[in-house]
Amino acid sequence: MLQNRIDPWGNIIYTPARGAWMGNRGILHDERKTILRPFLLKAWITCKLSFNGRKRQVMMPHRYTELFFLDEATAFAAGHRPCFECRRQDHNRFKAHWLKGNPEYGFNDRTSIQEVDKLLHTERIGRDRSKITFTTAADELPDGAMILLNGNAQLVYGQSLHQWTPFGYEKTAHLPAGSHVTVLTPRSVINAFKAGYIPQMAIIP
Repeated sequence: MLQNRIDPWGNIIYTPARGAWMGNRGILHDERKTILRPFLLKAWITCKLSFNGRKRQVMMPHRYTELFFLDEATAFAAGHRPCFECRRQDHNRFKAHWLKGNPEYGFNDRTSIQEVDKLLHTERIGRDRSKITFTTAADELPDGAMILLNGNAQLVYGQSLHQWTPFGYEKTAHLPAGSHVTVLTPRSVINAFKAGYIPQMAIIP
């Protein structure tokens, strides 16, 4: 079992659970497939598990480290966004909704996705490599947001909370209306969800 799964905090963990998406942050492992660093690039992307019939061995020496996610909501909570190459339609859709939801930055269609990556990087991880969170009213959160409650990551969907595990969601509870909650998903991504981007969620059959 390799250390190559991602939780909603963005940690790289050990688990036998399978993932619905693959991700990339650069070369993070050594020749023994040991993780040496949490990231190398500011472009944290989410990819299809397969693309154009390409075959590769996981964690090959001197090649990017394949990371895996339960679902796209988990990937976004960790700070990843859709890949331009293998998920071009999703990438373009996400960028369009990100621009719509975050007009205060003055970005437009011609703005490089690298500029968005730089901003996302300031929202997902601190200088001490700790997870960055923010607090907001629970009533204002869109489906697909991931929050922290009682030490657990919880997915917001249909005014309910669904506790995250590497294998899926469990222990459904009601969203605490009228209260403020700690949000794991980066703020600008939450704004993209509000603007219309709907992430894939394992809670939906």
